[in-house]
Amino acid sequence: MGDRKENATMISRIKDTAGHALGSGCDREVARILVEFLEVAITSIVFLKGVYPSGAFERRRYKNLVVHRARHPQLSHYIHSAVSGLLPYIEKGLVERVAVIFSDENNVPVERFIFKLAVNPSYGSKVDDADLEFALRSFLIKLPASGSLTEVVSRDCRWEITAYFRGLPETGSSKDVASLWIPTDTKQWQQPPLITPIKSMSSEPLSLQLYLEHPSLSEPTNP
Repeated sequence: MGDRKENATMISRIKDTAGHALGSGCDREVARILVEFLEVAITSIVFLKGVYPSGAFERRRYKNLVVHRARHPQLSHYIHSAVSGLLPYIEKGLVERVAVIFSDENNVPVERFIFKLAVNPSYGSKVDDADLEFALRSFLIKLPASGSLTEVVSRDCRWEITAYFRGLPETGSSKDVASLWIPTDTKQWQQPPLITPIKSMSSEPLSLQLYLEHPSLSEPTNP
């Protein structure tokens, strides 16, 4: 796919999770629906940013909504494998955020699309799949309208999918999946980013926020 570097990457962060642990994990069906949504949403973001020619995508329907799917096998496989590889970790409540990061030629991020996840593991009622899918569909409707909020990136930029974990994922039954993820080598900002909300939902058992991050005006620039 040209000179762009596309790596499925992981930042594993060990931090105080008191009050934030997700117990035994979320409902498998909720995790499946969320992973399917993330694959469509991330593809939509990459299309929105214009880092590939429009011919690299094709129109398809998802939940009665017209979206874009990657036609190029390498691009399609990268997005699918990266997101589907998160399924066992989402089920266990280990994934805190999923980010699509666009960086300049110096590997410094210029923009990050952040999906922040929160799941209630104690929710005992049956989840209405149709209601959950309808709520997630609203994010896909909102995404195209966010184009004016984003930065213009060149087609020779690099981008990657990064997952932020609440703790280090365990190996074992998920060893083969874990091997797909490597520590990210993307540089981090030194100042807190500027945040622009795009869409959020708060319901049981899933809450989700989508927002943009840009470097602070006081962020040091490369010499």
